[in-house]
Amino acid sequence: MSSAIEHSDKHRGAFSSRRVFILAAIGSAVGLGNIWRFPYVAYENGGGAFIIPYLVALLTAGLPFLLLDYGLGHRYRGSAPLSFRRAHRAAEGLGWWQVGICFVIAVYYAAVIAWAARYAFFSVDKAWGDDPEAFLFGDYLQAGDPGIGLDFVTGVTVPLVLVWVAVLVIMALGVQKGIGAVSMFFIPVLFVAFIALVVVALTLDGASVGLDALFTPDWGALGETSVWIAAFGQIFFSLSVGFGIMITYASYVGRRSDMTGSGLVVGFANSGFELLAGIGVFAALGFMATAAGTGVDEVATDGLGLAFIAFPAIINEAPLGALIGVLFFGSLVVAGVTSLVSVIEVVISGVRDKFEMTRTGASMAVGVPAALISTVLLGTTTGVYVLDIIDHFINRFGILLVAVVSMLALSWAFRKTGLLREHLNRDGSVQVGTWWQWLIGIFAPAALTFILGNELINNLQEPYEGYPTWMLNTLGWGLAIAVAVLGFVAARVPWRDATFLGDPEIQAQQDERRA
Repeated sequence: MSSAIEHSDKHRGAFSSRRVFILAAIGSAVGLGNIWRFPYVAYENGGGAFIIPYLVALLTAGLPFLLLDYGLGHRYRGSAPLSFRRAHRAAEGLGWWQVGICFVIAVYYAAVIAWAARYAFFSVDKAWGDDPEAFLFGDYLQAGDPGIGLDFVTGVTVPLVLVWVAVLVIMALGVQKGIGAVSMFFIPVLFVAFIALVVVALTLDGASVGLDALFTPDWGALGETSVWIAAFGQIFFSLSVGFGIMITYASYVGRRSDMTGSGLVVGFANSGFELLAGIGVFAALGFMATAAGTGVDEVATDGLGLAFIAFPAIINEAPLGALIGVLFFGSLVVAGVTSLVSVIEVVISGVRDKFEMTRTGASMAVGVPAALISTVLLGTTTGVYVLDIIDHFINRFGILLVAVVSMLALSWAFRKTGLLREHLNRDGSVQVGTWWQWLIGIFAPAALTFILGNELINNLQEPYEGYPTWMLNTLGWGLAIAVAVLGFVAARVPWRDATFLGDPEIQAQQDERRA
């Protein structure tokens, strides 16, 4: 049995060291949301006072769930579906549910990276002119009425195809030569580039105005439920937990690795980058507000509005504007690529484990259809609306829901959290106690259920962004439901007999006896 598992580990691939794993995990966690979502969320929810609920959410839900993913993947040595299946026969559908979510995210995430890459070039000569909003939706995206069309936009489809070609090459190279090597190079580059951006932003006139707006605490906000919901939501989405990424990455780490210490490094590195992003973004927004003679609240925004409208407006007026643009959009591309690689790896790993495919074969089998769907849906004049709807619903009613179900299932239905706690403590530099099981089994799912319920009520009361009902029912509610249903259908496909010849639990017990 031991030799069977060792052969499986070599066949699947592995990170060459714990350091590479940590950088890859940081690369997954640090994505577009850290740069364009956290600063605005903090600003809107108490400013400096937001740090308190943010840290509470990190310590009571974010890090505990991260360790749950680490423990599951590291002990059971498989993709999300295989790890859940090895934990309990009835749990496999949860893993395929996560695989489906990751496939959907990869389809639209690549488009935003393509936009950012294009805007990095636009920054050099400020191609968006004096009206960045009109340029984004008109000249660049050529956005028409909400719907699904086949009028392709060359400026979107070409960089989108190039993004997918680069990602497929990375995935075909394997765990260490592809994902690990990219993380080893890109993560230091990302931090250097963003620190340079922050330094330049801090030299702009009015930077202090933006920082005052961000960090001045509104202590009264701590009494508002919505602020705590925002904190838990931000932590959850920014750490890449709950949808198979960290399970998959943890399965590529050496058996006697310190997973709890690694989790703390990844968690706090992610939060540190979010704080850095907040400083850089609001220093720039302070300059924009000062130049326009308005308050920061008039220019502060998040998401696509911040990246592709507000920042181009800043670049138009700022000294060294072209440099700021290249650094900002270049950072978006790098952060996006490292996150996209981790997302698509969840799907590739699941397919490889289930069907015993080669790395290259699985990469093509997953990546080519994803690239085609991505190009057809998002390379057109209606792509921005498709992206907005899918992103909204798959995040809230896909990732949040599967996270709650998986925590409750592992804690109460399959009773695996005690076993996973022992596994984490075997080589962990930071020991987790029974409090961790209570956080995973009760507190974290309760907090996320509250968020989920709040989102459900809001979306039922008012159609999201006023989009046509048929679009919301198909690309929104329909897709979120379909991913879950197809996940449990996929679990009915039989595994190869050899997959379970080596039981990871027996191997783990043998390792403990030898130690």
